Amino acid sequence: MMRRANLLAGALLSGLFVLAALASFLWTPHDVTQIAVPMKLRPPSAEHWFGTDQLGRDIFSMVMVGARISIAVAIVAVGLGMIAGVPLGLAAAARRGGWLDELIMRGNDLVFAFPAILVAILITAVFGPGAVNAILAIGIFNIPVFARLTRGAALGLWTREFCMAARVAGKGAARISVEHILPNIASLLIVQGTIQFSLGILAEAGLAYVGLGAQPPTPSWGRMLAEAQTLTAIAPHIAIFPGLAIVAMVLGLNLLGDGLRDLLDPRLSRVAA
Repeated sequence: MMRRANLLAGALLSGLFVLAALASFLWTPHDVTQIAVPMKLRPPSAEHWFGTDQLGRDIFSMVMVGARISIAVAIVAVGLGMIAGVPLGLAAAARRGGWLDELIMRGNDLVFAFPAILVAILITAVFGPGAVNAILAIGIFNIPVFARLTRGAALGLWTREFCMAARVAGKGAARISVEHILPNIASLLIVQGTIQFSLGILAEAGLAYVGLGAQPPTPSWGRMLAEAQTLTAIAPHIAIFPGLAIVAMVLGLNLLGDGLRDLLDPRLSRVAA
């Protein structure tokens, strides 16, 4: 029952933000680029549900559009990490102990030595700040995560009977990896992808906070927090609502990942039964 509760709560929280992000393409209560200085720093009201910021912009509308940016950056970044990391992990497991395995793992160690924020600074120094560069930084950091996970899960399967039978039947390492290994670790990758998605939301907010993410006038949760830090004493709502959005989104994704893990892991299903 608890497994279903986590899954349901996570899906509900995450789904609300996804719906808000999709709705922002068609409608927001106010124009997020409209500056109305006489309306600045207004508290939450019937007209402005989350209040207004220092330029009179509607915070609820900005949170909706910010959800669109955060979700898009996280999805693309995690997708890049999976697309590059999973094949590398499969290749390393297929050539375990060989030079290719060693090369891939040492390359992963090298990437792990540079946090996403440092990679973002390096990319920004060359190409300038922006959402695309934030995607590249987070995506590069996700590659070794999925490569290590895939390799570790695949190594245990290469000694199983069905893989031995496939080799006896004349199948090559690449075909075995795609037809037999990958389907058996897909559930693990899905769960990890959900977790990395939540970390991607945090990373995007962090990069935007220091000015390396989406640039004005595009709203971003992290930049909203950065702009609010000097005004929280007189207008705390301008920091509370973007902060709550980040917390709720990350909590929802973590609950969703926890619920998916319990649902897709047959060992946990047997224990619960």
